[in-house]
Amino acid sequence: MSVFENDAFRYHESVHFFSDEATGLQAIIAIHSTVLGPALGGCRVVNYADSHEALEDVLRLSRGMSFKNSLAGLELGGGKSVIIPPKHWDGDPRHVGKDRAELFRAFGRAVQSLGGRYVTAEDMNVSVEDAENMALDTNHVVGLDVSHGGMGDPSPLTAEGVFLGMRACVRRAFKTESFKGLNIAVQGLGKVGWRLCEDLHAAGANLIVADIVPETTARAARLFGAKIVDTDVIVTTRADVFAPCARGSVINDDTIGALDVKVIAGSANNQLERGALGLDLMERGIIYAPDYVINAGGVINIAPEIKGQVNHEWVNKKIKKLEDTVGEIVDQAMKNNRSTNDVADEIATRRILDMRDAGKVWQPAFAKKISLQETA
Repeated sequence: MSVFENDAFRYHESVHFFSDEATGLQAIIAIHSTVLGPALGGCRVVNYADSHEALEDVLRLSRGMSFKNSLAGLELGGGKSVIIPPKHWDGDPRHVGKDRAELFRAFGRAVQSLGGRYVTAEDMNVSVEDAENMALDTNHVVGLDVSHGGMGDPSPLTAEGVFLGMRACVRRAFKTESFKGLNIAVQGLGKVGWRLCEDLHAAGANLIVADIVPETTARAARLFGAKIVDTDVIVTTRADVFAPCARGSVINDDTIGALDVKVIAGSANNQLERGALGLDLMERGIIYAPDYVINAGGVINIAPEIKGQVNHEWVNKKIKKLEDTVGEIVDQAMKNNRSTNDVADEIATRRILDMRDAGKVWQPAFAKKISLQETA
């Protein structure tokens, strides 16, 4: 299947493929929309089965970023990037070595070539150090360490947003704002999943966890009293809340019939393999917090950096609003017998289309300069 025939490509502005023989870089950058502003979206390193899987992932993630930034009320469009680990990394996305720094510098040059239409940041298996290596060769990277004028690692703010959005769902499913005594299954104990577990444990929740790293789950059992289950069964484990915090498509035709929870609220992107499954969740009485709404804390945290600012007060106020946003989407969906993801998609799309129809479309600086020259 070609790019243009891929359903996930619909409405994308552009898709860019990059390679660098010296470092082994193979990367894809997808720009879904720049109507509201430059396309902001993180870079992830994943050992995909093949380039087709990588393309499908980056296209779906890019679209989600447009909607995420729109619903968060940010003056930002949506984009995303993926890097396929080089062969000499032996498929390990967390590979350590000097060659890692060189690869991310090469990726920084790729980002720079797009002239500001795309702004990158950390995502899965990409660290603040990786972002700072990108920054050696591009002006268009955020999520830098505070020592370099950035807002720092966005993952704690992503976790906070998930916690707040989950509370909005718990309030509607169980008629309580307390997590005390609730059984919450967390899939994936990376930076966001781990921080979420810390918050949930402090709030009195009983944790059930799964991760591909046994040492991490053992630590969760020791520190949080968490019950450990296999990564293959966490999705269908009986609990009150399921929090997907790893890779996407965990809610699919194979798993949806075996779900045994009242709420799904986690940080993973593209949790639904296809959008129509949101309606199935609604019909089964499961409240689903649309992933790109509830996990917006991280992108909110790094947004000020694009304008060269550090503004923690603005970020904290924005993240606090996520609880109300998730709650309003759930309420509207329940009132109108619609899926939450359908409601969220509609609200996000409306803002983008309204800006486009009003002629208030963002342009990169170089485009504005060309326009001025042409009218001189």
